Amino acid sequence: MDDEYLISRFSSAAALLPYGLRETFENLSKVEKSLAEEFRLRAGLLPSVLLPGGEKRLGTKTVSPRDLVDTLEIATESSLHSSKESIKNGFVTGLGGHRIGICGTAIMKNGQIDGIRAVSSLTVRIAKEIRDCGREVAGSLVEDGRFISTMVISPPGGGKTTLLRDLVRQLSNRGFKVALADERGEIAAVRGGIPQADIGMRTDVLSSCPRDEAVMLLLRTMNPDIIAMDEITAPRDAKALESASNCGVGLLATAHASDVSELEGRGLYRDLLSQGIFKKAVVISKAEGIRTFSVQGLGGYECLK
Repeated sequence: MDDEYLISRFSSAAALLPYGLRETFENLSKVEKSLAEEFRLRAGLLPSVLLPGGEKRLGTKTVSPRDLVDTLEIATESSLHSSKESIKNGFVTGLGGHRIGICGTAIMKNGQIDGIRAVSSLTVRIAKEIRDCGREVAGSLVEDGRFISTMVISPPGGGKTTLLRDLVRQLSNRGFKVALADERGEIAAVRGGIPQADIGMRTDVLSSCPRDEAVMLLLRTMNPDIIAMDEITAPRDAKALESASNCGVGLLATAHASDVSELEGRGLYRDLLSQGIFKKAVVISKAEGIRTFSVQGLGGYECLK
């Protein structure tokens, strides 16, 4: 990938930080900027950047609670209140699709998390488009002109969202109508109704809506060939996907698992697989900073490609 592009994405993420912190990160070398994956901000500790070899502490000034609040204010464009639904789920998504994970003290209401106060740390994940990373994979997911429902799997931080974004683009540009349930706004990064990421010419996006509700709404309104979503995490997500599959729609989703065996061993996914709803898995592996993709059959499905 072009280093200039990677550095521009780094600077886009750094722009979400208050001025003093931003300077600290911008002092990194061009090579480090191009390799950076996340910013880590923990109150009372030095800020750090996540590189392929691990975290690197930066500067001499520790992160203050005010720095954390200011970062969230910038990311939400001074609309923390209107971002309450996102914050109670532990994240906000800033301009450019950079997702900010939030830790602090949970505010509980009726046994449910209703918000987070006394923010203690933030993780800013640098959103990057890696165009054509899914080109060969996309071809393996289409048989006789039909998309075969697929899960993209890897451990956390393995690159699922990046691959999903490019698969959506590839399949959309191949002629499939793709409906994207982008709950966290980090796949398409829609601003003012316009996706900031290239997700293809036949993709319709529904952002900031719970995944299960988004799947059903997209199914009813957009007549898609494929519904795509990030991270199946709850039984209600699985139920919505089951309903969509029964309507003949292809499904593309991500899940946390290191391999097919681990995926098949988890109850949430086991039901989907036993019903034959997902027939293929794209397994992302990473060694020495290099990611590779392999396409495997699920539930006894034999891949033709």
